[in-house]
Amino acid sequence: MNKGEFVEALADRLDISRALAERALTGVLEIISEQLVGGEKVAFTGFGSFEVSGRAARTGRNPQTGAAIKIPASKVPKFSAGATLKAAVNASKGKR
Repeated sequence: MNKGEFVEALADRLDISRALAERALTGVLEIISEQLVGGEKVAFTGFGSFEVSGRAARTGRNPQTGAAIKIPASKVPKFSAGATLKAAVNASKGKR
């Protein structure tokens, strides 16, 4: 499911216009992004949480030449699924 399909499903589920559903989704994603940039964690009980995780600098290898390369430290967003979401996914095993 891509963003357009998600907006359509949200509009149908809430019985609102597609434009309003898109504005709502965009607003939610912006708020989550702003909080992560500010170093905050965003948690939805049962669904999961978003947070920023740090990656240490490390040495990697160029797959073509085998030469060592330095990979700088970075911050990456991370999502951890909550118990309710995990249970729902596990309950749906075999339905695909």
